[in-house]
Amino acid sequence: MDTVDIARWQFGITTVYHFLFVPLSIGLVALVAGMQTAWVRTGKTEYLRATKFWGKLFLINFAMGIVTGIVQEFQFGMNWSAYSRFVGDVFGAPLAIEGLLAFFFESTFLGLWIFGWDRLPKKIHLACIWMVSFGTILSAFFILAANSWMQNPVGYRIDEASGRAELTDFWAVLTNPMHLTAFPHTIAASFVTAGMFVAGVSAWHLMRRKNVEVFRPSLRMALVVTAVASIAVAISGDMLGKVVTEHQPMKMAAAEGLYETQTGAPFSPFSVRTPDGTEEIVGFEVPGVLSFLATGSFDGEVKGMDDLQAAAEAEHGAGDYTPNVPVVYWTFRMMVYIGMATAGLSLLGLWLTRRGRLPGNPWAWRIGMLSLTLPFIASSAGWVFTEMGRQPWSVYGLMQTSQSVSPGVSAGSMLISLGALTTLYAVLFVIEFKLLAKYAKAGPPTEDEVAPPSEDDGDDDHDEERALAFAY
Repeated sequence: MDTVDIARWQFGITTVYHFLFVPLSIGLVALVAGMQTAWVRTGKTEYLRATKFWGKLFLINFAMGIVTGIVQEFQFGMNWSAYSRFVGDVFGAPLAIEGLLAFFFESTFLGLWIFGWDRLPKKIHLACIWMVSFGTILSAFFILAANSWMQNPVGYRIDEASGRAELTDFWAVLTNPMHLTAFPHTIAASFVTAGMFVAGVSAWHLMRRKNVEVFRPSLRMALVVTAVASIAVAISGDMLGKVVTEHQPMKMAAAEGLYETQTGAPFSPFSVRTPDGTEEIVGFEVPGVLSFLATGSFDGEVKGMDDLQAAAEAEHGAGDYTPNVPVVYWTFRMMVYIGMATAGLSLLGLWLTRRGRLPGNPWAWRIGMLSLTLPFIASSAGWVFTEMGRQPWSVYGLMQTSQSVSPGVSAGSMLISLGALTTLYAVLFVIEFKLLAKYAKAGPPTEDEVAPPSEDDGDDDHDEERALAFAY
């Protein structure tokens, strides 16, 4: 392995790990805000208990996400300095705004929400958690603007003297068609992740018939959110597929393993091919589906990788411009299949819990608990598909990944940092899992614990929330 491979492994491992926290934070804080809104409007104690319970799990996840996300920025300067030098003027603008939002806007209102219980008026306190939710979505908007520029660079020029990309139109970066479709797709997927997380934890408690008055409303709300968000994921994913076909046709061709240009191109739900990928050993195809996904027409033309490779060589010179086809092929299907499964499970859950019912069969609850993991797998697969499908480019059509690595960092140094960060992140994973499991199993606070404080003991309430805030 050379320095490029090691740097890619390190960035891939740390990024996928960090991205486990991002969609859950974006979706879960909105669900917490919804629960608190229900409490403010109705005054029902069970909504307040749910707010406290799910809010604590959100704080743990949010804090871990911030810690793991900081590492990404250091890697740009340490392992990918050539890339940073080339794109810094463009890439830095949305990242700087996101930093201001994440570390100032979100953190300020989150602090007010944590310490504002019984100190701020109810509606002002409620507004704080909604502002945190708004901030997380806005942060995602600017992060995805930066990433979408790597997928489809717009609003820039190349300075002839320095050879660097310079920002000329920030509005074009924000309205990049890749960004305008990737953003709603990612946010919708985040709500699916949070919905299934809440449903899975609720299923654990409901199987034991514990705190039913808290977890049944939580479960129902989570299932509704998951079902609606799954529809949004499908619609935005269809739109994104057409944009990807227009701006990154090689990625869409690799997603189907399509080597020859075809009209009415089929979609293969399952396929096993020879090592070179050119011949199918076993599999089956659905005619016209890939053309519909790519062009909106079942008879549309989809360019094959052979023609796209020849065109890329003619434009950029000799080289291999085809991504890792098996990885792109299977991560695309994992994303799609799991998305369909979560949608079906949410509808099934709504049916089983209709009109105040709770399933008596423990297998229903076990399936609900296991379903918690599905959106995390789908989100990770989607992220790998997005980034691996762009290879060999770090900035599509402008800069290859092999040109982006830091020239002065040795393979040995990168191996050391790869091993150290992988070990550290493994430890953090264990810590995160144990913290979430501990507080998830503990259940919501009792009615006495959420009762308004007396004048004498008001300063001693909410110690756990303050401890989490201090740690954060």
